[in-house]
Amino acid sequence: MVDIVAPRNKTSLLEQLTQDPRRFGAAIVLGFSTGLPFLLVYSTQSAWLYEAKVPIETIGLLSEMTLAYKFKWVWAPFLDEHDAPIFSRFLGRRRGWIVVSQIATIIGLVGVAMGDPANWLAWTIAFSFALGIAGATQDITVDGWRITAAPQNKLAMMTSITEIGYRVGTLVAGAGALYLAYFYGWRVAYLAMAAIMLFGLTAALVAPEPPSDLAPHRERPGFVFTITEPIKELFRRLGPMAVPILLLVGGFRMPGYVSSAMAMPLFKSLHFSEADIATITKVFGFWIALGGTFLAGIVVRKFGMMKSVLIGTIAGSASHLSLAWLAAHGQDFTDFALAVSIDGFAYAFAQVVLIIYMSSLVSNEFAMSQYALLTSLCALPGSFLAGASGFIIKHTGFEMFFVWTSLMGIPVALLALWMWRKERAVRGDAYAAARP
Repeated sequence: MVDIVAPRNKTSLLEQLTQDPRRFGAAIVLGFSTGLPFLLVYSTQSAWLYEAKVPIETIGLLSEMTLAYKFKWVWAPFLDEHDAPIFSRFLGRRRGWIVVSQIATIIGLVGVAMGDPANWLAWTIAFSFALGIAGATQDITVDGWRITAAPQNKLAMMTSITEIGYRVGTLVAGAGALYLAYFYGWRVAYLAMAAIMLFGLTAALVAPEPPSDLAPHRERPGFVFTITEPIKELFRRLGPMAVPILLLVGGFRMPGYVSSAMAMPLFKSLHFSEADIATITKVFGFWIALGGTFLAGIVVRKFGMMKSVLIGTIAGSASHLSLAWLAAHGQDFTDFALAVSIDGFAYAFAQVVLIIYMSSLVSNEFAMSQYALLTSLCALPGSFLAGASGFIIKHTGFEMFFVWTSLMGIPVALLALWMWRKERAVRGDAYAAARP
């Protein structure tokens, strides 16, 4: 694992931004562009599906439309090794693929906008699935550009700027789309999101070209080697702890993914409007999530990595009890805001802890492929289980459903506790061996 505490940079934030405005400006806009598609594939769209009277079981199954984000590690090495058709000739390898993925994302958004889930659900499913693939590809390519476009001493700054843009993008795709849907309808909302993607397309065109894009392609024995070697290297380096670590990554956010699939239907079942939901979950929730993000960084620095992971598993799962309480308590707007704030704060905290943990696991040589693998692994189990969430609620109701998603975190917390104690024991043995 790498040191997670970054060295103090004597250059101020404002000075760093003004020294390279083109690079950092492109980073924040590209981050914004990656934040748009994910919520529009399913989460925001689930409110549209509920209004269209799509059965709750089907809405749960349609959460699988985000599967492309869980399997992006499969084609991530291909994008790293090959140029995009036409565009890479003029823009370079990374930016060429960014433009291709953004054009595909715009087409997907327009396709969803032209659909009618109440009468032709297959159309919506097809374009939503295509939108998921395009959005996941954009994630891969923007990450590749971010990592290779900045000198090493500016990489942390680039990452922070891109993350800020991403959070603003999710705010627009969440609150913005819900507000537009409330006042003008869902078709206008999705067409507006497609138009907003043009900002990201412009940023890709004007972004500086990474020097690595001009270098010759690396010699690899073949496509299979390109995909499998990052996985083999990860297992070799982690050794006997590889399986427990991957189980922890896979289970860490599983309760959160299952819970999130039915959060929007819960709010709609309590008769909160799109405007109410947007105000609390997106606008107010945006600042709540920032608070969780900042707290995660403080906790990791103060308590260390594995103890923070343990805290994150407990907080992320226990917070679902607030949604169970909301389901049982009723339709008061204040109670709605309180329950969503608790769940959103804990979700953001746990998510950032997990990002820091996964980042500490990857090697420099295979950082992109291994990080894509780990992010897919952390999302895949919960995504599969989320598909059954509608059927479960049909039998248990919303209240017991969120109680059960909270209890799902107990085995993961026990694994994190065991790994934390294991790490302490190893460090204790190393300290004892080092003493004269």
